[in-house]
Order: sequence, then structure tokens, then C-alpha cells
Amino acid sequence: MKTYPKPETLRNLGNGLILRRSTPTDSPALSEFNARIHGSPQNPDPRIAAWTADLLRGDHPTMGADDFTIVEDTTTGKIVSSLNLIPQVWRYEGIPFGVGRPELVGTDPAYRNRGLVRAQFEVIHEWSQQRGHLMQAITGIPYYYRQFGYAMAINLGGGKQGYPNNLPKLAEGASEPFLFRPATLDDIPFMAAVYEAGVQRYPLSVEWSPEIWRYEVFGKSKENVNRREFRIIQTPQGEPVGWLLLPSELWGKMMAAGGYELKPGVSWAEVTPSVVRYLMQVGPQFATRPDQVCETYGLWFGEGHPAYEVAAHYLPYTRPPYAWYIRIPDLPAFVRRITPAVERRLAGSNWVGWTGDLHLNFYRSGLHLTLHAGRLEITEPWQPDSGEAGEAGFPDLIFFEL
Repeated sequence: MKTYPKPETLRNLGNGLILRRSTPTDSPALSEFNARIHGSPQNPDPRIAAWTADLLRGDHPTMGADDFTIVEDTTTGKIVSSLNLIPQVWRYEGIPFGVGRPELVGTDPAYRNRGLVRAQFEVIHEWSQQRGHLMQAITGIPYYYRQFGYAMAINLGGGKQGYPNNLPKLAEGASEPFLFRPATLDDIPFMAAVYEAGVQRYPLSVEWSPEIWRYEVFGKSKENVNRREFRIIQTPQGEPVGWLLLPSELWGKMMAAGGYELKPGVSWAEVTPSVVRYLMQVGPQFATRPDQVCETYGLWFGEGHPAYEVAAHYLPYTRPPYAWYIRIPDLPAFVRRITPAVERRLAGSNWVGWTGDLHLNFYRSGLHLTLHAGRLEITEPWQPDSGEAGEAGFPDLIFFEL
């Protein structure tokens, strides 16, 4: 395990405030801080505290215990603001690229409106660039992160929902055709293979190494707000056919699966009825309060998933998605990275083999693309003059959505 020296001071922010890196010794104080800031002083959230402590243990597959930024008031020794950076690998139509995930962004109310979050974002953006990340992605308050160069560009969450009276019924005297059991370490290769087959449906996916699989399935403490429980879906004879991802607790009154994949060749129409019946069956076990009841079930897989089509009559309610904030600091570099996907798309269009120049106008900046016989040869910044419109215009950060 990595050893950490004394905390590294990154900036002197004045008025007794310093910006520094975290170390494992910060775990108790930073866990308490995040529980209070992301909960409330009267009701600190122990799940946030556990998540923070897990990230500071030093055994995360991609993040070190020094990957938090901390603003400390040296007159009191207290943490007054903090956030972190979690490195990930995403894939765009199968092409991998590095992504930095800022998380746990928070400031003590008495220290807000002093630019402390902005200073920390500047630091983690530098860290992300040093690690070769082409993008940063964060979830959070609507519009807040636009001030740091982020745009709400990718749908996040959402799904389908039903109630007990919508559940598909088993035939009288019939047994459940598919059963569920907790995943074991030996199941990880199977789950990983099924995952890789499933994400081919989507233009964007996240790459999970074997180390990440082990951490996600077994590495998080029980109280961690981001802990999920994996179930293997199998036949009564014990043959695994897929996996199901459960939350660590009810979402209000709903038991919502966060992931569900079947191995190729297995029928979604045959398995999904067992899945939703299972959700309603186990939902009460995930209540966190004596008065909490499970009244509804959900499949929380975003806007599109094979189960939605086969289960339309027992998932009648749609929950709309929210959005990921995306920051692409070097757009030409990102487009160069995904050039194979751009060229494939062009080859499948009515403009196959096109030759020419494209000037994309973002009004304060722009992007110049040169293609020859369907191949992208030049991708570079372009600064439009006041009279230059280019071939297309995208105000501000709207191009990220495209």
C-alpha cells in the first residue's frame, strides 16, 4: 500500500486558509465534514461518511488517499471545503479514454462565496490533465458546474417503474423459472463477460478492470452510500444466465435495480418477469427505517434497455433522466481520439468518402476539421472573426451534447 508524507500544501489562499492534499490521517475529520455538509449539522449522513472513509483507505483501484483537495483553516485546524478526483476509463463506441470524476464537492456554509471550490477545481483539472484525461464528468446541482466549464450533455439515470398490481403473475402452481443468489468472487469473470456484451448497445460505456470489479462487488463498506449488491440470475438447475444490481437501500418507497444484464442468447422476455417479482419480494429487506415500506419497483437503466420493451405492460411509468455534466478541455484532442468512430459514422452516411473543410463556430472559439476521401486529416482550434459564420454554430458549450 502506498505511503503518504506530511500533507502537501498546494496554495496559500489567504486569511489563514490553505489548500492542500489529503492523507489517510484526514479520514476521521474529512468523513465527519462530508457527512455534515452533504447531510445536515443536525442529521449528518453516515453513508457519506463511510464513502469518504473508503476512498481514504488507500485500496481504491484508481484513486489514492491523496486525491482529495482540502481547504483548511489554519487558525482552527478545521476542514472548511473539500472535493476529490476519481480517475476512470470511459469508451466512446469502443474507443477508451481517460476521465476524471470530481466528487464530494462541499464547503462549510460559513466559508462559502470565497472562491474555494473554484480554486480546488483548478487544481483537480491540473491533476486530471497530468494523468492524460480527455474529459471530466460530474453529477450535481443544476447549472452550478457550468461556471467551471461543464455542460449538462449526457443523460443520467431515469428508468421505468411499476406497482404491485402491474406485476406479471406466475401461473397457478408454477415455480419461479429464474432464481437469484449473491455474487461470489468466482462469478466476476462471468459478470464481466456479460457486462462487456451488454454495453455494446451504447455509444458510451465505462471500462471495468478485474480490480474494479472486485472493489465494486466486495470492496466497499456496508454503510457506503454507493455500495451496491450484485445478484446472479440462474436457472433452478444452477446455470447462470445474467446478473442484477441492487441498491443498498430502498429509494423512498421504491426497490429499483441499477443494472441488469443477460448473457447473449437468453430471452429478456422470459427472465424479466422473475426480476420484477424478485424486486418486490426483497424490497422490504432493504428498508432502513421501521416505518419504511416498499410500494413500487423500478428498473433504473437510463432511457434505453432491452427490458423496457418486453416489460412495457408491467412498467407503465417512466421516470425522466437527469444529466451528467461534461467538461472537454481540449476539444481537438478529444475529436482526434475518437476519429475512428467519426470516420465509421461518415462511411455509413450519405456523405461517404466526403472531402472538404468544416468550421464549427462556438462564437468565442471554434473547431476546424479537414477530411479527405472520408478520412479526418486535420483537427485543430479555429478562432472565427466577427464576419465568419463557419458551416455550423454551437453557442457556448452546446457542442458537447453533440
